[in-house]
Amino acid sequence: MSIPPLIVRSVRKGWQWQWQRLMTGLGPADDQGNYQRPDSAPMQTSVPEAEDLQERDPNRRPRLLIGRSCPWAHRTWLMVKLRGLESSLEVITAKADHEEGRWRLDPSWLGCTSLLELYRRCGAEPSLRATVPVLVDPGRNEQQQPRLLGNDSTPLTSALNRWPTAPEAPDLAPVSLQERIESWQQLLQPAVNDGVYRCGFARNQSAYDQASAAMADALEEIERSLSKEGPWLCGTTLTLADVRLFPTLIRWEAVYAPLFGCSAKPLWMLPELWKWRQRFMALPGVDATCDAAAWRHDYFGALFPLNPGGIVPQGPKLSTLVNSTIPQP
Repeated sequence: MSIPPLIVRSVRKGWQWQWQRLMTGLGPADDQGNYQRPDSAPMQTSVPEAEDLQERDPNRRPRLLIGRSCPWAHRTWLMVKLRGLESSLEVITAKADHEEGRWRLDPSWLGCTSLLELYRRCGAEPSLRATVPVLVDPGRNEQQQPRLLGNDSTPLTSALNRWPTAPEAPDLAPVSLQERIESWQQLLQPAVNDGVYRCGFARNQSAYDQASAAMADALEEIERSLSKEGPWLCGTTLTLADVRLFPTLIRWEAVYAPLFGCSAKPLWMLPELWKWRQRFMALPGVDATCDAAAWRHDYFGALFPLNPGGIVPQGPKLSTLVNSTIPQP
């Protein structure tokens, strides 16, 4: 028995109205339906002195809190791996609570079982959103109040590039390349890193089309640059520009294309960018930070307005996908 057209139209109208309400909670938009990243009170990012870190008991050294599915946190985790910071900076993985819509700490740390509790324990202002990544100093002893050292991935990657470590650790922001790194930041942050969310959280076709076109243009610009000046975004030197781009592109086929509709420019159509991703994935320690199953579980499982059925799709092994040969035209 078919459903009467009147009922179909009524249900569709009702669902579209409810979808708009749900999306407002998921990600705010402007009057034209363009996604806008929620504002949060800015905070100063700071780096401890090497002597301070050496003098501390290992249990009192700062911790970097991340979420495996979060691309912004992935940037900072990559910095720890690429610069060999594990001896002075422990990484704690928060778990996404899909029911409550927050990050959980299991096991607890500093008596806190959620990231929100930890932010409040550190004296954070109520206007500061409890997000990952976040760098936390527990204090030199139990009498000192813990404090936040930073929670914005862009300045955090810069801070971790200055983090005290072995002399042979790579400098991912050499003075001679800082202008080029910043130039890439100005292009990639809105068009690609935020661009995937502008596509996925667009409220209407026009907003989606605009975001998708800007993203495709940016990817083409990366492709042209790599073909002329590769193998990295700033030439022969791996830099923060590469670190900040990789977490978005490594999630492309697993999450952003199928769930956010980032499908106008498949990465296999960009051979230089495809090879760039292969090179980055092959760097020591990078593979350990990539878990496509966790990404799919959190994105498809948590973003109810985009996937109301809650079905988490399967996908190929990430190494197989990344290292596959691009089909020839």
